[in-house]
Amino acid sequence: MTLDGIVILLKKLLDVLLVWMALYFILKNLRQNMKMVLLFKGILIIVVLKIFSDLLDLTTISYLLDYVITWGPLALIVIFQPEIRNVLEHLGRSQLLGKHKMLTVDEREKMVYEMVNALDYMSKARIGSLTVFERDNGLTEYIEKSKKIYADISSDLLISIFFPNNPLHDGGVIVQGNKVTSAGAVFPTSDNLKISKRLGTRHRAALGISEASDCISVISSEETGRLSVAMGGKLHYNLSLDEVKLLLLEELRPKKSILLEEEEMKDEEEK
Repeated sequence: MTLDGIVILLKKLLDVLLVWMALYFILKNLRQNMKMVLLFKGILIIVVLKIFSDLLDLTTISYLLDYVITWGPLALIVIFQPEIRNVLEHLGRSQLLGKHKMLTVDEREKMVYEMVNALDYMSKARIGSLTVFERDNGLTEYIEKSKKIYADISSDLLISIFFPNNPLHDGGVIVQGNKVTSAGAVFPTSDNLKISKRLGTRHRAALGISEASDCISVISSEETGRLSVAMGGKLHYNLSLDEVKLLLLEELRPKKSILLEEEEMKDEEEK
């Protein structure tokens, strides 16, 4: 194979790879957005109707569908402008390497240990809290509007921030890696109609920021003392301390380390 042939082949592979990446990103965001799911279903129905109208030679419906297909994209851009903007913002916030992936096993376990200790105290004392762990999607826009701290995460620090009458206790804490970056952060509240009306602003904010990014939001309820975790637009309500601990350890662990551990275990078994 000549050099020109190799270049052409690489270009074709790159073209296919970019298309698959675009499809993966679109489908990933579709799963988290009910409006986009309904939009996708509507487009599929129109495509199926167009195919049948052409096969059966249905002139009138085919003529109408041609107009819909011609002007539909422009109408969709206008109608779904907020959703399109959210997708683009989500792409812009993506980081190649989240700070949580740079932590050692000991640093990650210590961070989770401090978080769980703080949750244990706040749950028993009925202290409301919202702690957000950044992952691959950056939370810079929320950090910039909150009170900068940048201190090592500790149970004492978290308890003091969320203690009643503290000026920062109503907002959320943002954790990057094993550092408390800021406190008093304000997050967008979710407009998901399936959320129970009994849940307050803190839970809605936790769910809202989990819909806007891939972060992990941990909540302790001021009214009930119950613990909850929001991820990927879903709220895991009334969890035990052990469940929160295991969930954080699993979700904050880099996926590559899982593969490496599995390979190491296989190597040890072979030996």
